[in-house]
Amino acid sequence: MSFEFVLRLIGMMVFTLLGALLGIDLSDALNLPPEATGLSFSLMGALVGLIITPWITTYPAQNVRRIIIHMPAENLVTSMFGLVLGMAAAAMFAWPLSLLPAPFGEFIPTLGAIVITYLSITIFSLRAQDVFLLFGGLMRANPAVLRRMPGDSVGNEILLDTSVIIDGRILDISQTGFIQSALVVPRFVLNELQHVADSADVLRRNRGRRGLEVLGELQQHSRTPIQIIDDDIEGVSEVDEKLVLLAQQRGIPVMTNDLNLNRVAQLQGVTVLNINELANAVKAIYLPGEVINVHIVMEGREADQGVAYLEDGTMVVVEDSKRYMDRTIPVLITRYIVTNAGRMYFAQPEGSLRK
Repeated sequence: MSFEFVLRLIGMMVFTLLGALLGIDLSDALNLPPEATGLSFSLMGALVGLIITPWITTYPAQNVRRIIIHMPAENLVTSMFGLVLGMAAAAMFAWPLSLLPAPFGEFIPTLGAIVITYLSITIFSLRAQDVFLLFGGLMRANPAVLRRMPGDSVGNEILLDTSVIIDGRILDISQTGFIQSALVVPRFVLNELQHVADSADVLRRNRGRRGLEVLGELQQHSRTPIQIIDDDIEGVSEVDEKLVLLAQQRGIPVMTNDLNLNRVAQLQGVTVLNINELANAVKAIYLPGEVINVHIVMEGREADQGVAYLEDGTMVVVEDSKRYMDRTIPVLITRYIVTNAGRMYFAQPEGSLRK
């Protein structure tokens, strides 16, 4: 026997009793015997109770539970604070409003309490992030307040998008211990991965399966916790837009390799962690005057230029090296430039400079 069925039976009995009492009270007005009206109204009450009980008990409770589960913690806290503040303000205005002439003094206090409390909850919930930022600023300004430990900080999480999971390098990065924040994968990102893995296109299908494998490896071997969350953004269908809005709600960064998502998120004030930028940042740096060994693989744009690549993919343009094609030679770094794609070195064969 389900809990909902038990509630229906309880509701049926309560409404049966209420119907019987109402029928007896209305018997004189209807010019009918009390027994007949009581029985008729009790039967109608039983039917009404059996039908509507879940709609006034379990269904609203389930909706409230769903809202609380999906609501970020800061919104929940500020909503409770708004409720208390709204009730306090309503209590302050209740007595003056009750002095209004009838009938306004009878219902205006109740109506005012409902409106004030609703507005207070709504305002504090919508500006939850600002309230927490303000409270955090006051805490930092007050030396008597204890500092929050790093592990306890609000928003100590990183949202992962589809591209960074498929890329796979996050698996190696998470095993190094450099990332201390929890890695968060929304359910809609997981659904997109599954959709890609089920694609008819072979390349897309392989990419999707690769992403699911990486996610499984993260759950088993990552040194940082990995969480699958059910948070969703109602009324939004695009995954990238959902990620940006979810990051704004939770006050956490997004990790991605998607250039478009990177730009959109930054325009909306969301912190972006780009693995490609990280890879460029940790590449070895060779200073002018250092000698390295490179393998000349192709001709350059200018006459007698050769081009080589380091192990990390960095391009090295070597002057006067066309004759060394398909050979490994020592070269002397003369300068380097930094572009959006990374560094590019310029060098000359070591022997030619010594001559």
